[in-house]
Amino acid sequence: MVDYLVVGLGLAGMAFCELLEQNDRSFICVNDDSQQASVVAGGLYNPVILKRFTPAWRAKEQMEMAMPFYARLEEKLKRPLDYKLRVLRRFASVEEQNNWFQAADRPQLRPFLSLRILENHNPMLDAPFGYGEVLHTGRVDTKTLLQTYSEYLGQKGVLIESAFDFSKLEVDNKGVRYEEISARKVVFASGYGLKANPYFNYLPLNGTKGELLTIRSGALQEENVIKSSVFIIPLGEDLYRIGATYKWKDKTNTPTEESRRELLDKLGTFLKADYEVVSHVAGIRPTVTDRRPLVGRHPVFSKLYILNGFGSRGVLIAPYAASQLLAHIENGASLLPELDISRFSGRYNPN
Repeated sequence: MVDYLVVGLGLAGMAFCELLEQNDRSFICVNDDSQQASVVAGGLYNPVILKRFTPAWRAKEQMEMAMPFYARLEEKLKRPLDYKLRVLRRFASVEEQNNWFQAADRPQLRPFLSLRILENHNPMLDAPFGYGEVLHTGRVDTKTLLQTYSEYLGQKGVLIESAFDFSKLEVDNKGVRYEEISARKVVFASGYGLKANPYFNYLPLNGTKGELLTIRSGALQEENVIKSSVFIIPLGEDLYRIGATYKWKDKTNTPTEESRRELLDKLGTFLKADYEVVSHVAGIRPTVTDRRPLVGRHPVFSKLYILNGFGSRGVLIAPYAASQLLAHIENGASLLPELDISRFSGRYNPN
C-alpha cells in the first residue's frame, strides 16, 4: 500500500508529488494527456493583475514559496526551468500612467511596481507613453518541466500513463483501491478533467479556453515581456509566445481560426515587425466562479481530496496550494477558508 494515489500531472499534480517526495511519502501517479492547460501555458509569473493594477491573490506568500520550489526542481531535474524576465506594462495613455503611480503607492503593490516610467527604445514596438516595470517576474518553462518530471516519475516506476477509470475506484474507511493499487488516500489534480469526476463534479469549475501563438521574428529583438492587449513573451532564438484568449463556451483543446485572428489583430495594434506564426495551441484553464482554488477533502468520503482550480496562475499557486493541502492532510492544519472546498458544501447532493 502506498500513502497516496495522485490523479493528474499538470502543475497541481506535479507540485503535490514533489512535496510528497520531499516529505518521504510514497505515491503512485496516474496521468493521461487529456488536459493540456499546464503544458501549453505561457508560464509567466508576476504578482500583479496588470489589467487593473491590483495585487494577485496572496502573491507575496506564493512568490516566497514558488521561487525556491522551482530552484530545487532545476537542480533535481538538471534542467533550466525558471527564466528571470522583466515584465513591462505598455501604457496606452497618460491616464494609465497616473493609475500606475497611484497603484504603486499602495502598500501591497509597492514592492512589485517600479516608480520609473521607461521609455520605449524598440522601433518595432509602438509605445509612445512608455512602460511600467513589474518587479520579481519571470517565466517557468512548463512544457519542459512537466515532460521532464513525467520522465523522472516514469524512471522511478511510480507513473501510470493512462486515463483514470472511475468505475475501478473502490473506497472504504481504510483507503482506496484502484486496479492493483492500494492507497491510503487519493488526491485528484486533473484540472478541467474534474468535470468527469463523479465525486467532485458538484464544484463550480467553469473552465476557460485559452489559445496562444508562437511567432518567429528576427526583426523584433526584444528581451522583455511586453504586456499590452496581449502578452509578448520572449522564448529565445527569435521566438515569442503571444497570448492569450479567454473563451467560456468552447471546451475543446482544438485551436480556432477565430482566436488566431483575435490574437494577431491585437498584436498588430502595437507590433511593427514582420513575423511568421510557427505554432498555435489551446488548453482549458481550470477556472472557478469565485476565482479561488479548489482544495480540500470530500464532504462524505474522507479518503478523497482535491487540488484544482488554479486558473491562469498555476505557476505561482501550485506549490502554495499543494503545501496547504499536504499540511492539512498530514498535520491537521486548517486550510485557508478562501480555498477550502467546504465553502461550496451547500452544492453537494449525494443523490
